Amino acid sequence: MLEKQSNVKAWLYLLPALALLSVFTFYPLFNAFLLAFLKDYVYGSATGFVFMDNFKNVIADPNFNQAVKNTSIIVFVSVPISVTVALMISVLLNSIKKFQGLLQTIFFLPYVTNAIAIGMAFAFIFNESYGLLNLMLSWVNIDPVDWLGSWETGMVSLLIYTVWGGLAFKIMVFLSGLQSIDKQYYDAARVDATPKFRVFTRITVPLLSPMIAYITVTSFIGSFKAYRTIVGLFGPTVLPAGTLPDESFITIVGLIYESLSKSDTPGMVSEAAAASILLFITTLAFTIVNMWVSKKRVHF
Repeated sequence: MLEKQSNVKAWLYLLPALALLSVFTFYPLFNAFLLAFLKDYVYGSATGFVFMDNFKNVIADPNFNQAVKNTSIIVFVSVPISVTVALMISVLLNSIKKFQGLLQTIFFLPYVTNAIAIGMAFAFIFNESYGLLNLMLSWVNIDPVDWLGSWETGMVSLLIYTVWGGLAFKIMVFLSGLQSIDKQYYDAARVDATPKFRVFTRITVPLLSPMIAYITVTSFIGSFKAYRTIVGLFGPTVLPAGTLPDESFITIVGLIYESLSKSDTPGMVSEAAAASILLFITTLAFTIVNMWVSKKRVHF
C-alpha cells in the first residue's frame, strides 16, 4: 500500500515536467517526423505522402554541402579545443585561493550574456578598419587582417568566438567537479613527491572523467545546433561585409531556418522537417558513440 502511494506521489511530482516535455519536445518531434513524409505541405494541407523525396531535396540543396562542412568544422574543432581549454583554466582557478570567487564570476559572465550581443561585440573586435584585434596587431607592426572578409579567416574568427563563448559553463562544471575530489588523493601524491603533471593525468583527469564525459556529450549536441553564434558575428544573412557568396557560413540549423522562411512555398516546411530529422539522427548517433566511449574511459 505504501509503495503504491509512493508511486502515485512520484507520478504527481513528474506530471508538470512530463506535460511540458510532451508539449514542447515529444509532440514537435513526432510532428517533424510526420511533416518530413508529406508532399507539397503548406499551411496545414498536403497533397499526399512521400517516402524519401523531401530528404533527397534537402541533400540536393546547393547549400547543404556547405552547411555540413561548416557544422562539421564547428563540431570537430571547437569542441575538443573548448573542453581542453576549459579544463586547463578550471585547474588553474582551483589552485588560486585569493579572488577565486571574483575570477569565477568573470569567467561565468559570457554564459548569462545574450549570444547575439556578444557576437556583435566580437564583430567589432574582428572589424578590419577599426577592430580591436587589428589595433593590437598594429602595435607589433603587423598589417591589418580582414578577419570577416574571406571564408578562411571568417571561420577562424567564428571558431575563436565559439570556443570563448562556450568556456563559461564548462569551467563552472569542471570547478564543481574539482572541488568535490577528496583531498586525500592529492595529499598522498604530495607525500610521494609525485610530479604535478602526473598528478593531473593520474588523479585529476580520472576522477573528473564523469564531468569530462558530460561536458563532451553536451558540447557535441550544442555544436551541431550552432546558429546564434553565426548570426551574432555575421548577421542574419551570414554575409560578412557583403564580400562572400550567399550562405558562406550557413549551418544545418541555418538551412532549416532558411527553408522555414519560405513556408508559403509548397514543400519547404517538409524539407525543413526532413533536415531536422537528419540533424537529429546525426546528433543521436554521435551521442551514442560518445556514451559508448565514455563507458570505457569514465571512472565512477
